[in-house]
Amino acid sequence: MAVLDDLSGFEFEDVMEDVFRNLGYENVRQAERTADEGRDVIMEEVVDGTQRAIIVECKHTGTVGRPVVQKLHSAIATFDFDGPKRGMVATTGRFTNPAEEYADRLQRNDDPYPIELIDGEDLREIADEIGLDLYNGRIEILCDETLRPYDPAADVDAPVQEAFRDIENIEAADLPVPHSQVTFRPVVAITADTNAVFETSVGVIHRINDRTQFVVHAERGHPKVADDEVATLVTENFHATVPLDTGQFTEVFDDVDERRFGQTQTEYKEWAVDRLQDYHTTTVTYTGDNNVTYNKTCEPTLSDISVQSIEPVYLPEVRQTTEILEYSYPYEYYAAGPSRVTLEDGIHRCVHCETSGVDETYTYCPNCGAIACDTHIKTERLEGEPVCTGCAITERFALKRKYFYDEENLDAFRKEYAEMPLHEKVMENKLLAGGSVVATLLLVVGLLVIGGII
Repeated sequence: MAVLDDLSGFEFEDVMEDVFRNLGYENVRQAERTADEGRDVIMEEVVDGTQRAIIVECKHTGTVGRPVVQKLHSAIATFDFDGPKRGMVATTGRFTNPAEEYADRLQRNDDPYPIELIDGEDLREIADEIGLDLYNGRIEILCDETLRPYDPAADVDAPVQEAFRDIENIEAADLPVPHSQVTFRPVVAITADTNAVFETSVGVIHRINDRTQFVVHAERGHPKVADDEVATLVTENFHATVPLDTGQFTEVFDDVDERRFGQTQTEYKEWAVDRLQDYHTTTVTYTGDNNVTYNKTCEPTLSDISVQSIEPVYLPEVRQTTEILEYSYPYEYYAAGPSRVTLEDGIHRCVHCETSGVDETYTYCPNCGAIACDTHIKTERLEGEPVCTGCAITERFALKRKYFYDEENLDAFRKEYAEMPLHEKVMENKLLAGGSVVATLLLVVGLLVIGGII
Protein backbone atom coordinates (compact mmCIF):
# COMPACT_ATOMS: atom_id res chain seq x y z
CA MET A 1 0.00 0.00 0.00
CA ALA A 2 1.42 3.39 -1.00
CA VAL A 3 1.13 5.02 2.39
CA LEU A 4 3.61 7.13 4.41
CA ASP A 5 6.13 6.19 1.71
CA ASP A 6 8.50 9.08 2.30
CA LEU A 7 8.93 8.44 6.03
CA SER A 8 11.86 6.62 7.56
CA GLY A 9 11.31 3.86 10.09
CA PHE A 10 11.98 6.27 12.95
CA GLU A 11 9.56 8.81 11.49
CA PHE A 12 6.92 6.10 11.20
CA GLU A 13 7.40 5.39 14.91
CA ASP A 14 6.83 9.10 15.60
CA VAL A 15 3.59 8.99 13.63
CA MET A 16 2.37 5.87 15.43
CA GLU A 17 3.13 7.47 18.80
CA ASP A 18 0.80 10.33 17.84
CA VAL A 19 -1.80 7.89 16.50
CA PHE A 20 -1.96 5.94 19.75
CA ARG A 21 -2.17 9.09 21.81
CA ASN A 22 -5.13 10.25 19.73
CA LEU A 23 -6.79 6.87 20.17
CA GLY A 24 -6.85 7.48 23.92
CA TYR A 25 -3.95 5.37 25.20
CA GLU A 26 -2.07 6.71 28.21
CA ASN A 27 1.58 7.49 28.90
CA VAL A 28 2.54 6.94 25.26
CA ARG A 29 6.31 7.15 24.73
CA GLN A 30 9.04 5.73 22.55
CA ALA A 31 11.68 3.28 23.70
CA GLU A 32 15.35 4.08 23.23
CA ARG A 33 16.17 3.94 19.54
CA THR A 34 19.26 1.90 20.08
CA ALA A 35 18.99 -1.75 21.07
CA ASP A 36 15.23 -1.43 21.52
CA GLU A 37 14.85 -5.19 21.82
CA GLY A 38 11.74 -5.12 19.68
CA ARG A 39 10.01 -2.35 21.62
CA ASP A 40 9.38 0.81 19.59
CA VAL A 41 6.44 2.41 21.43
CA ILE A 42 5.35 1.75 24.99
CA MET A 43 1.99 2.83 26.38
CA GLU A 44 -0.70 1.92 28.86
CA GLU A 45 -4.45 1.36 29.06
CA VAL A 46 -6.94 0.77 31.85
CA VAL A 47 -8.94 -2.47 31.65
CA ASP A 48 -11.52 -3.17 34.37
CA GLY A 49 -9.74 -0.73 36.65
CA THR A 50 -6.31 -2.33 36.11
CA GLN A 51 -3.42 -0.59 34.35
CA ARG A 52 -2.06 -2.68 31.50
CA ALA A 53 1.15 -2.07 29.54
CA ILE A 54 1.21 -2.34 25.74
CA ILE A 55 4.47 -2.88 23.87
CA VAL A 56 4.31 -1.91 20.20
CA GLU A 57 6.58 -2.92 17.31
CA CYS A 58 6.34 -0.56 14.31
CA LYS A 59 7.30 -1.93 10.88
CA HIS A 60 7.39 0.41 7.90
CA THR A 61 7.66 -2.44 5.42
CA GLY A 62 5.58 -4.15 2.76
CA THR A 63 5.28 -7.50 4.55
CA VAL A 64 5.64 -8.57 8.19
CA GLY A 65 6.30 -12.25 8.91
CA ARG A 66 5.97 -14.54 11.90
CA PRO A 67 9.53 -13.93 13.28
CA VAL A 68 8.66 -10.29 14.03
CA VAL A 69 5.60 -11.32 16.05
CA GLN A 70 7.55 -14.02 17.90
CA LYS A 71 10.32 -11.57 18.77
CA LEU A 72 7.76 -9.12 20.16
CA HIS A 73 6.23 -11.90 22.28
CA SER A 74 9.61 -12.47 23.91
CA ALA A 75 10.10 -8.74 24.40
CA ILE A 76 6.75 -8.50 26.20
CA ALA A 77 7.69 -11.34 28.53
CA THR A 78 10.93 -9.60 29.56
CA PHE A 79 9.46 -6.09 29.84
CA ASP A 80 9.57 -4.86 33.43
CA PHE A 81 6.02 -3.88 34.38
CA ASP A 82 4.09 -4.66 37.54
CA GLY A 83 0.82 -5.73 35.95
CA PRO A 84 -0.67 -7.33 32.84
CA LYS A 85 0.98 -6.77 29.46
CA ARG A 86 0.11 -7.20 25.81
CA GLY A 87 1.58 -6.31 22.43
CA MET A 88 0.84 -4.75 19.05
CA VAL A 89 2.54 -4.85 15.69
CA ALA A 90 1.69 -1.92 13.41
CA THR A 91 2.70 -1.86 9.76
CA THR A 92 1.95 0.14 6.65
CA GLY A 93 1.95 -3.12 4.70
CA ARG A 94 0.39 -6.51 5.42
CA PHE A 95 1.01 -9.58 7.59
CA THR A 96 1.87 -13.02 6.24
CA ASN A 97 -0.47 -15.90 6.98
CA PRO A 98 1.99 -17.50 9.47
CA ALA A 99 2.20 -14.17 11.35
CA GLU A 100 -1.59 -13.91 11.59
CA GLU A 101 -1.90 -17.56 12.63
CA TYR A 102 0.67 -17.09 15.39
CA ALA A 103 -1.17 -14.03 16.79
CA ASP A 104 -4.53 -15.87 16.55
CA ARG A 105 -3.15 -18.84 18.45
CA LEU A 106 -1.98 -16.59 21.29
CA GLN A 107 -5.51 -15.25 21.57
CA ARG A 108 -7.17 -18.67 21.47
CA ASN A 109 -4.82 -20.10 24.08
CA ASP A 110 -5.39 -17.19 26.48
CA ASP A 111 -1.68 -16.46 26.38
CA PRO A 112 -0.70 -13.93 29.09
CA TYR A 113 0.97 -11.82 26.38
CA PRO A 114 -1.50 -11.55 23.47
CA ILE A 115 -0.56 -9.56 20.36
CA GLU A 116 -2.83 -7.39 18.20
CA LEU A 117 -1.94 -6.86 14.51
CA ILE A 118 -2.61 -3.53 12.77
CA ASP A 119 -2.04 -3.55 9.00
CA GLY A 120 -2.34 -0.93 6.29
CA GLU A 121 -6.08 -1.40 5.93
CA ASP A 122 -6.55 -0.85 9.65
CA LEU A 123 -4.45 2.31 9.36
CA ARG A 124 -6.81 3.67 6.71
CA GLU A 125 -9.75 3.34 9.11
CA ILE A 126 -7.76 4.88 11.97
CA ALA A 127 -6.70 7.74 9.69
CA ASP A 128 -10.32 8.64 9.00
CA GLU A 129 -11.06 8.58 12.72
CA ILE A 130 -8.24 10.84 13.92
CA GLY A 131 -7.45 13.00 10.89
CA LEU A 132 -4.19 11.33 9.86
CA ASP A 133 -2.85 12.28 6.43
CA LEU A 134 -1.56 8.91 5.24
CA TYR A 135 0.71 10.44 2.63
CA ASN A 136 2.79 12.72 4.83
CA GLY A 137 2.30 11.27 8.30
CA ARG A 138 0.80 14.47 9.70
CA ILE A 139 -2.17 14.34 12.03
CA GLU A 140 -4.60 17.15 11.39
CA ILE A 141 -6.38 18.85 14.26
CA LEU A 142 -10.03 17.84 14.42
CA CYS A 143 -11.78 20.12 16.86
CA ASP A 144 -15.36 21.33 17.10
CA GLU A 145 -15.38 22.19 20.82
CA THR A 146 -15.07 25.62 22.39
CA LEU A 147 -14.99 27.10 25.84
CA ARG A 148 -18.27 28.87 26.58
CA PRO A 149 -18.24 32.41 25.13
CA TYR A 150 -20.67 33.63 27.81
CA ASP A 151 -22.28 32.56 31.05
CA PRO A 152 -25.52 30.75 30.12
CA ALA A 153 -26.98 31.81 33.48
CA ALA A 154 -26.62 35.53 32.65
CA ASP A 155 -27.04 37.99 29.78
CA VAL A 156 -24.26 38.09 27.21
CA ASP A 157 -23.50 41.70 28.17
CA ALA A 158 -23.28 40.91 31.91
CA PRO A 159 -19.46 41.45 31.97
CA VAL A 160 -19.93 44.99 30.60
CA GLN A 161 -22.64 45.81 33.13
CA GLU A 162 -20.38 44.52 35.88
CA ALA A 163 -17.48 46.65 34.63
CA PHE A 164 -19.67 49.79 34.68
CA ARG A 165 -20.89 49.23 38.25
CA ASP A 166 -18.03 51.10 39.89
CA ILE A 167 -18.23 54.08 37.51
CA GLU A 168 -19.70 57.02 39.44
CA ASN A 169 -22.84 58.81 38.22
CA ILE A 170 -24.17 56.11 35.89
CA GLU A 171 -26.40 53.09 36.44
CA ALA A 172 -25.59 49.88 34.59
CA ALA A 173 -29.29 49.39 33.92
CA ASP A 174 -29.35 52.67 31.94
CA LEU A 175 -26.58 51.61 29.56
CA PRO A 176 -27.31 51.09 25.87
CA VAL A 177 -26.92 47.51 24.60
CA PRO A 178 -23.28 47.05 23.56
CA HIS A 179 -22.23 45.75 20.17
CA SER A 180 -20.93 42.23 20.82
CA GLN A 181 -18.58 40.24 18.65
CA VAL A 182 -16.83 36.94 19.34
CA THR A 183 -13.80 35.45 17.65
CA PHE A 184 -13.16 31.76 18.31
CA ARG A 185 -9.38 31.48 18.48
CA PRO A 186 -7.68 28.06 18.37
CA VAL A 187 -5.40 26.96 21.20
CA VAL A 188 -3.78 23.68 22.15
CA ALA A 189 -2.95 22.51 25.67
CA ILE A 190 0.20 20.39 25.72
CA THR A 191 1.43 18.12 28.50
CA ALA A 192 4.88 16.58 28.17
CA ASP A 193 7.29 14.62 30.37
CA THR A 194 11.05 14.98 30.22
CA ASN A 195 13.03 12.18 31.83
CA ALA A 196 16.77 12.05 31.27
CA VAL A 197 19.84 10.85 33.15
CA PHE A 198 23.35 12.03 32.27
CA GLU A 199 26.30 9.92 33.40
CA THR A 200 30.05 9.95 33.10
CA SER A 201 32.76 7.76 34.55
CA VAL A 202 32.13 9.36 37.95
CA GLY A 203 28.43 8.50 37.91
CA VAL A 204 25.27 10.55 37.44
CA ILE A 205 26.04 14.24 37.03
CA HIS A 206 22.58 15.52 36.09
CA ARG A 207 19.02 14.27 36.12
CA ILE A 208 15.77 15.65 34.67
CA ASN A 209 12.37 14.46 35.83
CA ASP A 210 9.87 17.11 34.87
CA ARG A 211 6.28 17.41 33.69
CA THR A 212 5.54 20.55 31.69
CA GLN A 213 2.09 21.88 30.86
CA PHE A 214 1.48 24.89 28.65
CA VAL A 215 -1.19 26.38 26.45
CA VAL A 216 -0.28 27.58 22.98
CA HIS A 217 -2.05 30.08 20.73
CA ALA A 218 -2.45 28.02 17.57
CA GLU A 219 -3.41 30.35 14.75
CA ARG A 220 -1.28 30.88 11.67
CA GLY A 221 2.28 31.90 12.29
CA HIS A 222 4.75 30.78 14.92
CA PRO A 223 3.13 29.15 17.99
CA LYS A 224 3.01 31.47 20.98
CA VAL A 225 2.83 30.29 24.58
CA ALA A 226 -0.14 31.80 26.41
CA ASP A 227 0.50 33.71 29.63
CA ASP A 228 -0.34 32.13 32.97
CA GLU A 229 -3.78 33.73 33.33
CA VAL A 230 -4.93 32.53 29.93
CA ALA A 231 -3.42 29.07 30.44
CA THR A 232 -5.27 28.71 33.75
CA LEU A 233 -8.53 29.86 32.14
CA VAL A 234 -8.18 27.17 29.45
CA THR A 235 -7.02 24.25 31.59
CA GLU A 236 -9.53 24.85 34.39
CA ASN A 237 -12.47 24.92 31.98
CA PHE A 238 -11.72 21.99 29.66
CA HIS A 239 -14.48 20.05 31.41
CA ALA A 240 -17.09 22.62 30.40
CA THR A 241 -16.70 22.91 26.63
CA VAL A 242 -19.63 23.14 24.22
CA PRO A 243 -19.96 22.41 20.48
CA LEU A 244 -18.75 25.25 18.27
CA ASP A 245 -22.03 26.02 16.52
CA THR A 246 -21.60 29.36 14.77
CA GLY A 247 -25.28 29.38 13.77
CA GLN A 248 -26.32 29.21 17.41
CA PHE A 249 -23.89 31.92 18.48
CA THR A 250 -25.04 34.36 15.77
CA GLU A 251 -28.33 34.49 17.67
CA VAL A 252 -26.43 35.85 20.69
CA PHE A 253 -23.60 37.92 19.20
CA ASP A 254 -23.75 40.59 16.50
CA ASP A 255 -20.64 39.22 14.76
CA VAL A 256 -19.10 35.74 14.91
CA ASP A 257 -15.72 34.75 13.49
CA GLU A 258 -13.90 31.41 13.63
CA ARG A 259 -10.14 31.17 13.06
CA ARG A 260 -8.43 28.03 11.79
CA PHE A 261 -5.63 26.08 13.41
CA GLY A 262 -2.43 27.18 11.74
CA GLN A 263 -0.55 23.88 11.89
CA THR A 264 -1.14 20.18 12.30
CA GLN A 265 -1.12 18.43 15.64
CA THR A 266 2.12 16.72 14.62
CA GLU A 267 3.79 20.08 14.00
CA TYR A 268 2.74 21.40 17.40
CA LYS A 269 4.17 18.25 18.98
CA GLU A 270 7.49 18.74 17.16
CA TRP A 271 7.56 22.40 18.20
CA ALA A 272 6.90 21.46 21.83
CA VAL A 273 9.65 18.82 21.83
CA ASP A 274 12.17 21.29 20.34
CA ARG A 275 11.18 23.90 22.91
CA LEU A 276 11.57 21.51 25.82
CA GLN A 277 14.86 20.23 24.47
CA ASP A 278 16.23 23.79 24.44
CA TYR A 279 14.66 24.60 27.81
CA HIS A 280 16.21 21.64 29.60
CA THR A 281 19.65 21.85 27.96
CA THR A 282 22.20 22.97 30.54
CA THR A 283 25.92 22.88 31.18
CA VAL A 284 27.03 20.91 34.23
CA THR A 285 30.40 21.25 35.93
CA TYR A 286 31.80 18.13 37.60
CA THR A 287 35.12 16.76 38.85
CA GLY A 288 36.52 13.67 37.14
CA ASP A 289 38.40 10.75 38.66
CA ASN A 290 41.66 12.60 38.04
CA ASN A 291 40.45 15.63 40.04
CA VAL A 292 40.19 17.65 36.85
CA THR A 293 37.11 19.88 36.46
CA TYR A 294 35.03 19.33 33.34
CA ASN A 295 32.07 21.08 31.75
CA LYS A 296 29.49 18.92 30.00
CA THR A 297 26.45 20.08 28.05
CA CYS A 298 23.48 17.95 29.03
CA GLU A 299 20.88 17.97 26.27
CA PRO A 300 17.85 15.65 26.41
CA THR A 301 17.40 13.43 23.36
CA LEU A 302 14.12 13.24 21.49
CA SER A 303 13.36 9.92 23.18
CA ASP A 304 13.80 11.61 26.59
CA ILE A 305 10.79 13.85 25.88
CA SER A 306 7.36 12.26 25.80
CA VAL A 307 4.34 14.33 24.81
CA GLN A 308 1.48 12.96 26.90
CA SER A 309 -1.39 14.92 25.42
CA ILE A 310 -2.21 17.59 22.85
CA GLU A 311 -5.71 18.89 23.49
CA PRO A 312 -7.17 21.39 21.00
CA VAL A 313 -10.01 23.73 21.88
CA TYR A 314 -11.33 27.09 20.77
CA LEU A 315 -10.89 30.05 23.10
CA PRO A 316 -13.58 32.73 22.65
CA GLU A 317 -12.29 36.29 22.43
CA VAL A 318 -15.24 38.59 23.11
CA ARG A 319 -15.22 42.29 22.30
CA GLN A 320 -18.16 44.40 23.47
CA THR A 321 -18.33 48.07 22.55
CA THR A 322 -20.70 50.47 24.35
CA GLU A 323 -21.53 53.70 22.50
CA ILE A 324 -22.50 56.57 24.84
CA LEU A 325 -23.03 59.99 23.26
CA GLU A 326 -19.63 61.07 21.88
CA TYR A 327 -17.56 58.11 23.15
CA SER A 328 -17.06 54.40 22.55
CA TYR A 329 -16.00 52.09 25.37
CA PRO A 330 -14.49 48.75 24.35
CA TYR A 331 -14.29 45.85 26.78
CA GLU A 332 -12.42 42.80 25.45
CA TYR A 333 -11.71 39.50 27.17
CA TYR A 334 -11.13 35.78 26.76
CA ALA A 335 -14.21 33.95 28.01
CA ALA A 336 -14.94 30.58 29.59
CA GLY A 337 -18.49 30.76 30.87
CA PRO A 338 -18.56 33.05 33.91
CA SER A 339 -14.75 33.19 34.02
CA ARG A 340 -12.72 35.57 31.90
CA VAL A 341 -9.33 37.18 31.39
CA THR A 342 -9.51 40.86 30.46
CA LEU A 343 -7.53 41.95 27.39
CA GLU A 344 -8.68 45.56 27.07
CA ASP A 345 -10.68 47.64 29.53
CA GLY A 346 -11.70 50.88 27.89
CA ILE A 347 -14.25 51.53 30.64
CA HIS A 348 -11.75 52.05 33.46
CA ARG A 349 -9.75 54.59 31.52
CA CYS A 350 -9.97 58.39 31.54
CA VAL A 351 -10.81 59.74 28.09
CA HIS A 352 -8.70 62.86 28.74
CA CYS A 353 -5.44 61.42 30.06
CA GLU A 354 -3.49 58.17 30.51
CA THR A 355 -5.06 57.29 33.86
CA SER A 356 -6.36 53.70 33.74
CA GLY A 357 -6.94 50.66 35.91
CA VAL A 358 -9.66 49.49 38.26
CA ASP A 359 -7.95 50.99 41.32
CA GLU A 360 -8.74 54.56 40.22
CA THR A 361 -12.02 56.46 40.63
CA TYR A 362 -13.90 57.39 37.46
CA THR A 363 -17.03 59.48 36.97
CA TYR A 364 -19.44 59.63 34.05
CA CYS A 365 -20.20 62.98 32.45
CA PRO A 366 -23.83 63.03 31.24
CA ASN A 367 -23.13 66.10 29.12
CA CYS A 368 -20.86 64.38 26.57
CA GLY A 369 -20.69 60.73 27.66
CA ALA A 370 -17.09 60.90 28.88
CA ILE A 371 -15.68 58.73 31.66
CA ALA A 372 -13.02 60.76 33.42
CA CYS A 373 -10.66 60.54 36.38
CA ASP A 374 -10.89 62.86 39.39
CA THR A 375 -8.48 65.33 37.77
CA HIS A 376 -10.75 65.80 34.78
CA ILE A 377 -14.17 65.77 36.43
CA LYS A 378 -15.76 68.87 37.98
CA THR A 379 -19.14 69.88 39.41
CA GLU A 380 -21.51 71.75 37.10
CA ARG A 381 -22.30 75.00 38.94
CA LEU A 382 -25.93 75.44 37.95
CA GLU A 383 -27.18 71.83 38.27
CA GLY A 384 -24.65 70.43 40.74
CA GLU A 385 -23.95 67.36 38.57
CA PRO A 386 -20.58 66.05 37.30
CA VAL A 387 -19.16 67.51 34.12
CA CYS A 388 -15.81 66.74 32.52
CA THR A 389 -13.20 69.32 31.64
CA GLY A 390 -13.32 68.27 28.01
CA CYS A 391 -16.83 69.51 27.28
CA ALA A 392 -17.50 72.07 30.01
CA ILE A 393 -17.96 75.80 29.30
CA THR A 394 -15.99 77.81 31.88
CA GLU A 395 -15.93 81.32 33.27
CA ARG A 396 -14.47 82.91 36.41
CA PHE A 397 -16.73 84.21 39.14
CA ALA A 398 -15.20 85.77 42.26
CA LEU A 399 -11.85 84.87 40.67
CA LYS A 400 -12.76 81.16 40.69
CA ARG A 401 -13.36 79.09 37.55
CA LYS A 402 -16.86 77.65 37.27
CA TYR A 403 -17.95 74.83 34.94
CA PHE A 404 -21.15 74.60 32.92
CA TYR A 405 -22.78 72.12 30.57
CA ASP A 406 -23.37 74.74 27.87
CA GLU A 407 -23.75 78.45 27.08
CA GLU A 408 -27.39 78.35 28.14
CA ASN A 409 -26.48 77.27 31.68
CA LEU A 410 -23.66 79.82 31.75
CA ASP A 411 -26.02 82.64 30.77
CA ALA A 412 -28.53 81.52 33.39
CA PHE A 413 -25.89 81.62 36.11
CA ARG A 414 -24.62 85.02 34.99
CA LYS A 415 -28.08 86.42 35.66
CA GLU A 416 -28.28 84.59 38.98
CA TYR A 417 -24.83 85.87 39.98
CA ALA A 418 -25.70 89.45 39.06
CA GLU A 419 -28.63 89.39 41.47
CA MET A 420 -26.64 87.92 44.38
CA PRO A 421 -25.81 90.07 47.41
CA LEU A 422 -22.10 90.73 47.86
CA HIS A 423 -21.56 88.18 50.61
CA GLU A 424 -23.05 85.44 48.44
CA LYS A 425 -20.88 86.43 45.48
CA VAL A 426 -17.82 86.20 47.69
CA MET A 427 -18.84 82.68 48.72
CA GLU A 428 -18.53 81.58 45.10
CA ASN A 429 -14.81 81.43 45.96
CA LYS A 430 -14.74 79.84 49.40
CA LEU A 431 -10.96 79.86 49.54
CA LEU A 432 -10.88 83.56 48.82
CA ALA A 433 -13.70 84.19 51.30
CA GLY A 434 -11.96 82.20 53.99
CA GLY A 435 -8.71 84.01 53.33
CA SER A 436 -10.50 87.35 53.64
CA VAL A 437 -11.95 86.39 57.00
CA VAL A 438 -8.54 85.31 58.29
CA ALA A 439 -6.95 88.51 57.00
CA THR A 440 -9.65 90.62 58.66
CA LEU A 441 -9.15 88.86 62.00
CA LEU A 442 -5.42 89.39 61.80
CA LEU A 443 -5.96 93.08 61.03
CA VAL A 444 -8.29 93.50 64.00
CA VAL A 445 -5.85 91.72 66.31
CA GLY A 446 -3.03 93.90 65.01
CA LEU A 447 -4.98 97.09 65.68
CA LEU A 448 -5.84 95.95 69.19
CA VAL A 449 -2.19 95.24 69.88
CA ILE A 450 -1.12 98.63 68.56
CA GLY A 451 -3.79 100.34 70.63
CA GLY A 452 -2.55 98.56 73.75
CA ILE A 453 -5.88 96.92 74.28
CA ILE A 454 -4.35 93.47 74.23
